[in-house]
Amino acid sequence: MRKWAIFAGVALFGLGLLLAFGRPWLAQRAFDRALDQNIGIDKSLVLGDGINAYVCGSGSPMPDADRAGPCIAVLAGNQAFVFDAGSGSIRKLMRMGFPMEKIQAAFLTHLHSDHIDGLGELMLQAWIAGSRGAPLPIYGPAGTDQVIAGFRQAYTTDEGFRVRHHGEKIANPAGYGGAAQIINLPDGVDSQVVYEKDGVRITVIRVNHAPVAPAFGYRIDYKGRALTLSGDTVYDPAFVTASKGADLMFHDAMNKNMVAAMGRKLAERGHANTAQIMTDIQGYHASPEDAARAAREAGVSTLVLYHMVPPVTAKLIEPLFLGKAPALFGGTLKLSQDGMIVSLPAGSKAVKFSSGL
Repeated sequence: MRKWAIFAGVALFGLGLLLAFGRPWLAQRAFDRALDQNIGIDKSLVLGDGINAYVCGSGSPMPDADRAGPCIAVLAGNQAFVFDAGSGSIRKLMRMGFPMEKIQAAFLTHLHSDHIDGLGELMLQAWIAGSRGAPLPIYGPAGTDQVIAGFRQAYTTDEGFRVRHHGEKIANPAGYGGAAQIINLPDGVDSQVVYEKDGVRITVIRVNHAPVAPAFGYRIDYKGRALTLSGDTVYDPAFVTASKGADLMFHDAMNKNMVAAMGRKLAERGHANTAQIMTDIQGYHASPEDAARAAREAGVSTLVLYHMVPPVTAKLIEPLFLGKAPALFGGTLKLSQDGMIVSLPAGSKAVKFSSGL
């Protein structure tokens, strides 16, 4: 018994020495390991050929500590694209190891602030991290050129600092900013191809987010796989039609009962204006049930909800938020999380989920 006591005492003494004097060594070892595993490595290579969708922002304008504003980035083969750039989303995207040097273009669904307020950071990172020699093409509705010009003006001083500090070889002034590509869908036309290169086809889809108009969803096709993303919309037959034959649908979702309850509480506490907003926003967003209906009618195998209103802050709340949606859609139904990667491998019917954070 005494031997065990001595052994235990020696072990505890050794542990104490390790904790007292070994922390810098352990910290350095952990830091060096993180460098080896993360810095300068294209993490996207492990995903393989196909379409890989990065959820860089699954949230909405409502405050949510865990979710950035709306953003879906797509890697199709060797070409990368970003759809919307909500607040905080680009930092999430960088943390996920998205290959910024492969970005071909960005696409905006509409010009509500929560979908564009990270656009300045996107243009900056595409320029510096992506080593661009030409402005980033940014596709969007009428007014996109004004938005880009505003961000460019706001970042002009910063641009000058970076060019002077790093030099034109690293911060090429010719690559700064964005180049607006205005999408004008003719009357009576609900969708049309707006980008096609090296096997990647991107189709814009007119959706109903009235009074905001035009508002767009998008479809991305590559090597027999396809996904669609709704942007902000109510249930829209045009989006359903454009999604047919796709494997995966990202759809915005608002639980209107929960939002209405928030409105009542705000009114009860004297916040009449904000309470009215809670009523107004219900008219131009789809419910989880609407999204489930759209996915079922389109025949997609997987539905992922994003731009969720109100924030779903705990697993316990998920069934309440989803309501009857699981009963309306028989495929795979998930709530998105920042950092989620959804992969559609080429030459397969599989839909794979992983985490980039």
